[in-house]
Order: sequence, then C-alpha cells, then structure tokens
Amino acid sequence: MRLLLITLLLTTLLSSGTIRIAVAANVSYAMKDLKKEFNTLYPHIKIQVALGSTGKLTAQIKNKAPYDILMGANMYYPNTLYKEGFAITLPHIYAQGSLALITTRGYDMSQGIDSLSNAKIKKIAIANPKTAPYGIATLEALKNAKLYQANKSKLVYGESISQTVTYAMKATDFGFIAKSALYSPQMSHLKKDRHWVEINSKLYTPIDQGIVILKRAKANQEVKAFYDFIRSPQAKVIFEKFGYLVP
Repeated sequence: MRLLLITLLLTTLLSSGTIRIAVAANVSYAMKDLKKEFNTLYPHIKIQVALGSTGKLTAQIKNKAPYDILMGANMYYPNTLYKEGFAITLPHIYAQGSLALITTRGYDMSQGIDSLSNAKIKKIAIANPKTAPYGIATLEALKNAKLYQANKSKLVYGESISQTVTYAMKATDFGFIAKSALYSPQMSHLKKDRHWVEINSKLYTPIDQGIVILKRAKANQEVKAFYDFIRSPQAKVIFEKFGYLVP
C-alpha cells in the first residue's frame, strides 16, 4: 500500500507543467517521435522546444534564456556550460551524429566526397562552423579529403544544420547535412548513392552530442524525467531510427 501511494504521488508530481528544451537543429527530425514516446509515459508534461545551432543556443543560455535542458550537437558547448556554472549535470553523450553529402541536381555521386572535384559545381552548402558543430565536422572532412582549397570559395553557410538542409535542397549544387535529416518524411524520397552518400567517419572527429540539465531546473523532477528518458532504451531506439549511433 505504501509503495502504491508513493507511486501515485510521484505520478502526480510528474503529471503537469511545461519544460523548455534547447535542441540542436539536427535533432529536430527526431524530436516529434521523442516527444510522443515521452508523453506516453508522462502525458501531462508539456515540452517546448527551441531549435537552433548549439553555439547560438549556448549564447542565449548565458544571457538568461529560460531553458531547462540543452541537447547539443557536440560536447564542447555542454562542457562549457557545466564548467562555467550554467549546467548542474556533467555532460552525457546521448547520440553520435554522422555527416552526409546530398545533391538534388543530378550530379554523379559515385566517388563519394570526391564527387566535389567536379569543376561544374558552383555552390556547396555547409553549416556555419562558428556556431554549428556539424559545420566544424564538415570543414574537417573537406580538409582531410584534400578538397577544401579547391572548394572554399563555393561554400554557402547556413546558420544551423536545418537551414543548411534548405540550402542544399533548393539553392546549391551539393550540401553537407546531418544524416539524421534523411530520415525525415520530407526527405524520405532521396535515394542513397543517387541523391546522398554518407561521409567516411574517419575524415572527421566523432560528433558526440551532449545533454545537460541547466541551473534554473535544479530539483525540477519533470525536467529530470525528460533527461532520464533521453538516456533510456526507448529513446535510443528512436535515435537509431533516425540514423544516429547511440552509446
């Protein structure tokens, strides 16, 4: 009986309220499924999601933006927030992202990243490396593939990986995007080796994506519930569905 009462009490405590999550843009494609699964467990907890580049979200947090959790696109920004006292939990890797190269302009992709040697290519979309971890990984891949110097004048920068996807689909010849985007309904028609190829992971540092609870959410059990969920087996299944590797 006592255990039942405790369970009912915890359920009541975790059954209402709104939590605010700052989410790296590459995770936007998986968030709908993550929220749906979380709300099967806690149906009355509302989740507000702010999407953007991790660098910009971190700047907002430092300027007192009312977020409870950061789900970053790398470990650097979550580590920075923890070291500077803005986060109360050590950064935890919740997923590992991958880079993909896409085109909707009919270019031959049989050479993978070396397809960018084609002199006819005019514009290549990448995420801004100053604020977006996937942009950092893209530059690293281009340099390690010995393709940066020949293509640096062709680079078009998106402020987040989601904006980069838009550029790649509508405005540029090629684009470097998060592989997770390819699993969204809007891009499910794109075919591997025809429209996209995965970039060899040896060309860039692993994209370890980190999560932290922020200082304003200290002792907030609803936030803790979401944080624990993102690290759960149920969430890992969803991340894998969207092309991530999970720890």
